[in-house]
Amino acid sequence: MMNIPNRITMSRIFLIPIFILLLSIPFDWGSWNIGNQELPISHFVAGLLFILASTTDWVDGFYARKYNLVTNLGKFLDPLADKLLVASALILLVEMEIAPAWVVIIIISREFAVTGLRLVAAGEGLVLAASQMGKLKTVLQIVAISALLLHNFPFSYLGFPFGIICLYAAMIITIVSGYDYFRKNWHVMRDSK
Repeated sequence: MMNIPNRITMSRIFLIPIFILLLSIPFDWGSWNIGNQELPISHFVAGLLFILASTTDWVDGFYARKYNLVTNLGKFLDPLADKLLVASALILLVEMEIAPAWVVIIIISREFAVTGLRLVAAGEGLVLAASQMGKLKTVLQIVAISALLLHNFPFSYLGFPFGIICLYAAMIITIVSGYDYFRKNWHVMRDSK
């Protein structure tokens, strides 16, 4: 059923190709000097689009819970949209040589592993909820990606590498939350047929 929360989630999915194009095509819209760095306007627009798309994740979840509009379609689409958006952004940051590839590989690998565990659980008729640590991981990833897309603005004026520090923090929480998720839900793998 395509209710309002599901439409909001779909809008997030439709924003992803636009976001990718903004970072993949060399638009010559100029740039701004921000401290000791330069921020291309196309990266600024892509950063704002990423922040907007990330915000819809909170909006659709809030709306679905508040008005009791949680559906199986929404349970499928919402995490898919999140993973597509974050993975796209991280891969593009590697391509732009802003994020280290090994950090991105660890983050994306954890997402594949948890998705696999959730699929096994779904096959057994179980739904595995996201943990608080998993939610913290998502917030840190979004903050890190946003800061890196905006070339560390406004911290670039201070020469403080906020974006990359957040990315490393997100990686650490990603590893810890992944371990915690598997530890708490290993019975799904152990008891599956």
